[in-house]
Amino acid sequence: MVSVIVSIFIIGYLLITFEHFTKIDKLIPALLMMTLSWAVISLNIADIQTWFDSFKNGFNDISYFKLHNKRELLNDTLLHHFGKTAEILIFLMGAMTIVELIDHFDGFQVFQRYISTNKKYKLVWIVSLLSFFLSAIIDNLTATIVMITILRKIVTEKEIRWWFSGFVIIAANAGGAWTPIGDVTTTMLWIAGKVSTGKLAIYLFIPSFLSLIIPLFFAKFMKAFKGTIDKNESPLKLKKNSVFMLIVGILAIIFVPIFKTITHLPPYVGMMFSLSIYAIVSEVMSKRMIKLTYGKQTEEITHHSPTLRAISKIEMTSVLFFLGILMTVASMETLGIIHIIGEQVGKSLPEWLFVFLIGVFSAVVDNVPLVAASMGMFTQDLDASVWHMIAFSAGTGGSLLIIGSAAGVVVMGLEQISFGWYIKRIAPLAFAGFLAGFLVLMLIA
Repeated sequence: MVSVIVSIFIIGYLLITFEHFTKIDKLIPALLMMTLSWAVISLNIADIQTWFDSFKNGFNDISYFKLHNKRELLNDTLLHHFGKTAEILIFLMGAMTIVELIDHFDGFQVFQRYISTNKKYKLVWIVSLLSFFLSAIIDNLTATIVMITILRKIVTEKEIRWWFSGFVIIAANAGGAWTPIGDVTTTMLWIAGKVSTGKLAIYLFIPSFLSLIIPLFFAKFMKAFKGTIDKNESPLKLKKNSVFMLIVGILAIIFVPIFKTITHLPPYVGMMFSLSIYAIVSEVMSKRMIKLTYGKQTEEITHHSPTLRAISKIEMTSVLFFLGILMTVASMETLGIIHIIGEQVGKSLPEWLFVFLIGVFSAVVDNVPLVAASMGMFTQDLDASVWHMIAFSAGTGGSLLIIGSAAGVVVMGLEQISFGWYIKRIAPLAFAGFLAGFLVLMLIA
C-alpha cells in the first residue's frame, strides 16, 4: 500500500513538473493524486496496523481496532487535514479578492504613473524594488502580473523587456519569501505555526534583499541595461479613487498579521475581516445602493458589485491545485511516510544541505509539495532556523529556472520567454543572488 501511494505521488509529481510539455494543467494530476491516495488508504484500512498522529508526532498502534473504529479514525483524520488545508485556501481566496478589488479601481496603475525615468539601469532598479516590496504585500504571483503589465506600457522593445522581466521574477520571488503573505509557502509555514511574522521578517529580509541586490549589481555591467528607452508619453488616466483604494487595500492586507497578534485567532479569520472591511469601502466608493429586493433589479445590482466581480475572477484552478497537493502530502503523513523519510534524511544529510537542496529542487518542481513534505519531516519549535531557511530556499530558489515558480511561469506565458534564453542570461544571476542570500542566512539564523 505504501509503495502504491508513493508511486501515485511520484507519477503525479512528474505530470505537474512537466505541465508545459504534456499540456495537462497541473490541477488535474494534483486532484487525482489526492483522491487516489486517500482511496487506497480507505480500501486497505482493515490491514493498517499503525497510524501516525500529527498532534503527537508519533505512531499509534491500531491493530486491535475494529473495522468501524478504523473507519471513524480515517474520517476524523481526513477532516483534520482538510481543516488545516482549508485554512490556507480560505486565506488565499481572501487575499486574491482584495487584490482583484484593488485592480478594479486601477490601483496598481498608480505605480506606472510615477515611473518617470527612461534610463535602463535606473529603471531596472525601480522595477525590481517595486516588485520586491509589492510581492511582500500582495504575493509574488500578483506582483509579477502587475509589473509585467506596467513594463509592457513602458518598454516597447521585446528582448529588452525580457531582461526586465527576468529581474521581476527574481525580485518577486525574493520579496515573497520574507513575509507570511508574500508567498504561498511562507503562508503555509505561518499558518502551521512554524514561523512568526516578526522573526520571519527579521531573519529573512536581509538575505532576501541580498538575493536581489547581487543580480542588480551585475546588471550595471550588462549591455542590455546601458542607454535609454523610448517611453510612451501618452498621459495615464486613473480612476477617481485609484490612489485611495490602493492604500486602503494594502493596509487591509498588512493588518492581517496584526489582527492575529491581537486576537490570537487563525490568519484566515483576519483575512476575512480585512476583506469584509475593504469590500464595504469598495461598495461605498462604487456608489452602490444595497437593496434587499428580488428579481431583475437584484440581478442588476449584483452585476455592478465590485466585490462579487472580484470574487468571480479568483483563480480557482490555483486554489484547487493547492487542495490536491496538500491533501496528497497529508495522506503520506498519515501513514508516517513523511516522518520516516525525514528521519532518514536527518541521518544522511546535514540540515543546511538538505534545505539548500530544497531551493535547488524548487527550480525544477513545484515548491508547495516540497515545503508541505518538509513540514512533516522536521519537528523543531516555532521560529527554529530550519523553518526560516526553508522559507528562503523554497521562495528564492524558484528563480533559478523560469519554470521554477509561479512568477516565472506567468512571465513565460505572458512574454513568451524561452527556457534556453532564461538559463543563459537570467539563471546565473539568480543563482548568485540565491547563494549569497543563503550564506548570509546561515550566519544570522
